[in-house]
Amino acid sequence: MAAELHVELVAADRKVWSGEATLVVARTTSGDIGVMPGHQPLLGVLESGPVTIRTSDGGTVVAAVHGGFISFADNKLSLLAEIAELSDEIDVQRAEQELARAKADVVAEGQRAAAVRLRAATAGR
Repeated sequence: MAAELHVELVAADRKVWSGEATLVVARTTSGDIGVMPGHQPLLGVLESGPVTIRTSDGGTVVAAVHGGFISFADNKLSLLAEIAELSDEIDVQRAEQELARAKADVVAEGQRAAAVRLRAATAGR
């Protein structure tokens, strides 16, 4: 069994990362999966979540991945993502602001849904 596997992390618009690794952990529709050298062949659908790559030189690469596919065969792992960003490319302050806006939108949607339900429930009475 080989001690490393070749990894290609590709987004729709660019190659995000390529190199040798000892372990890759990604989120799929079936749950989190860890792939090491010699893993059984697989094909899966990626969920939004972090991908962690343990590089052969002992480093760690983390990327935010949003949708796509994961494929492994012959010690070659391909992560084909709709969107992918390396952790050091992400502006933390901007990401926090986007999360706050998204939470506010969810609350507003919930309030709208509750208002519609209340109107519907009281309209017939």
